[in-house]
Amino acid sequence: MEKISTDAFPLTMHFSEKQETICIFGTGDFGRSLGLKMLQCGYSIVFGSRTPRMSSLLPNGAEVMSYSDAAQKSDIIIIAIHREHYDFLTELTEVLNGKILVDISNNLKINQYPESNAEYLAQLVPGTHVVKAFNTISAWALQSGALDASRQVLICGNDSKAKQRVMDVVRSLGLTPLDKGSLVAANEIENYPLQLFPMWKFPFYLSAVLCVFFFFYCVIREVIYPYVHEKRDRTFRLPISIPNHVFPIVALILLALVYLPGVIAAILQLYRGTKYRRFPDWLDHWMLCRKQLGLIALGFAFLHVLYTLVIPIRYYVRWTLNNRTVTQAITKKENPFSTTTSWLSDSYVALGMLGFFLFVLLGITSLPSVSNTVNWREFRFVQSKLGYLTLILCTAHTLVYGGKRFLNPSNLVWYLPSAYVIALIIPCTVLVIKFILILPCIDKTLMRIRQGWERNPKYSESALNGKTDI
Repeated sequence: MEKISTDAFPLTMHFSEKQETICIFGTGDFGRSLGLKMLQCGYSIVFGSRTPRMSSLLPNGAEVMSYSDAAQKSDIIIIAIHREHYDFLTELTEVLNGKILVDISNNLKINQYPESNAEYLAQLVPGTHVVKAFNTISAWALQSGALDASRQVLICGNDSKAKQRVMDVVRSLGLTPLDKGSLVAANEIENYPLQLFPMWKFPFYLSAVLCVFFFFYCVIREVIYPYVHEKRDRTFRLPISIPNHVFPIVALILLALVYLPGVIAAILQLYRGTKYRRFPDWLDHWMLCRKQLGLIALGFAFLHVLYTLVIPIRYYVRWTLNNRTVTQAITKKENPFSTTTSWLSDSYVALGMLGFFLFVLLGITSLPSVSNTVNWREFRFVQSKLGYLTLILCTAHTLVYGGKRFLNPSNLVWYLPSAYVIALIIPCTVLVIKFILILPCIDKTLMRIRQGWERNPKYSESALNGKTDI
């Protein structure tokens, strides 16, 4: 693949009105990328290095000097050096006095040191104004043009004027600064890039546990049981049939788990008679993960649709249909058309299609590019009202599919009910409790509580000390 030079065109058209000089300590990948970006935005760049010689890797137009000489060229010095090599800065205390040091470093693991790198830098060179910035932006994003997902720059520092100057630089690079407060927030900012899908861990683990449980549950019923009792080999059901049972079950349960914490929160508020008390930590975390749970549920619903579409081309299905047709021809028996069965079949498919359509609508609405175009009332209508309608349709889809088989004792295998019976426990529970909560007498009380009314006013002061149940 042909490599395109980043010197060929500017990444942004925001140029400084006057050519301000900015110093960068360090000539590594990020330092070079940031220097190139600033040069293209009209800044004059001088690199500080322990071996001050011009390298072909550095952007054209930049100067390279010793740390001491480079520091005298600018009031803003970007420290693009790992924390382990900060010790040399103590030798430059007089030169750095009163200057703005921008710490962009990250660590190898979360909370690697007792204090953040930025706070350590402030202690090391006390006469400077340390600002934490740029550590959430990658060198690749700077070279290729910052995309929407990597455009935000988190900033913190104790000196408001120093922070403002750094934020102005960030804006001139076409990035979006976000002030996170004092330097105490540096630890949180440094941990941020090290987190791997922090809000997705619980949904992923939960979905994995559900998949494994229901897969082995279906294997026991559909593979092991026939072999033990009838010596029939049903292992061919492992690639398609059993997964196509597991995927819709997991999708339905995860969708119900999206709305279950809201129901639990409402019950807690009714029980306590106030919204000014914190929810348990597990419930708080659960509520924050609802979007991720819904999106994973949508993914399993997509898999269910795809697996269902390939059923007619499966060898087992074609063999069964052909064998049934030949058997009817030989025995001269006709399978009469059943209007009731046709109604149930069409209703099952129709409910599934409508439920899947609303499922997709919920997923699309949760995307930032879409949710930012609607107001809060519209977003809540889609995610709450249409969300519960989706849960109702998907639950009805499963109920119609099971039909009379749910209540038929012959459907038990080793006293184990069908997996779809287990799948309906949580969705039906959520819908029943939600129906009770929307009864006028209960809904009116709940609405008053959420508007600030308290059954016992002694908890009113707690609203000032902790999170409220909104």
